[in-house]
Amino acid sequence: MAFFEIIETTGKVIDAVGVAVIVGGAVIALAATIVGLRSTEGESAGGAYDAFRRQLGRSILLGLEFLVAADIIRTVAVTPTAQSVAVLAGIVAIRTFLSFSLQVEM
Repeated sequence: MAFFEIIETTGKVIDAVGVAVIVGGAVIALAATIVGLRSTEGESAGGAYDAFRRQLGRSILLGLEFLVAADIIRTVAVTPTAQSVAVLAGIVAIRTFLSFSLQVEM
């Protein structure tokens, strides 16, 4: 296996981990919210909603970090052209803005 194939595979694995973190976090947050709502029997749906948003936000933030790391690895190691670095800068800027927005919301 060539160096570039290893780096590309590593990037894809880290991408998959990022997606899995987001999906897994969403499932866990939803399950925790359902259990919380059933145990309180409808006393405070607002509190359950806030807890769900916080847990979901945390999983999205962590997943975004993995996705940014995968993009950086693939761009810097595989295709370090000016165009690919510019595209990476745009992607990182958008994801950083999303992360900042999520942190402010949480």
